[in-house]
Amino acid sequence: MPTYDYSCDACQHEFEVFESITAEPQTKCPKCKKKKLRRLFGAGAGLVFKGSGFYQTDYRSESYKKSAAADKPASDSSSSSTSSAPVEAKSSTPAKAEPASAPKKSKSSD
Repeated sequence: MPTYDYSCDACQHEFEVFESITAEPQTKCPKCKKKKLRRLFGAGAGLVFKGSGFYQTDYRSESYKKSAAADKPASDSSSSSTSSAPVEAKSSTPAKAEPASAPKKSKSSD
């Protein structure tokens, strides 16, 4: 349920109300009791999704989960050996600095 901002035109009282989207806007000010209340337009708040069920993988079937678990150890061992080898080679070999070469002089045809 969203939070709505209200303002009273009679007494300038402003407040927020947590109410349903389908609820009718309030018209009576709780402070001065006059029917001069209006709902303000606001930017609104961002939606907050809590819990499971918001990702495609949350609804995977049991057979998919079992086959993914069976494939996981085999794929981890093969991918970790190939992916860690280049990283170790790069980190163990120091970078060589190449000497700066002098700029070549070009012959001009004056």
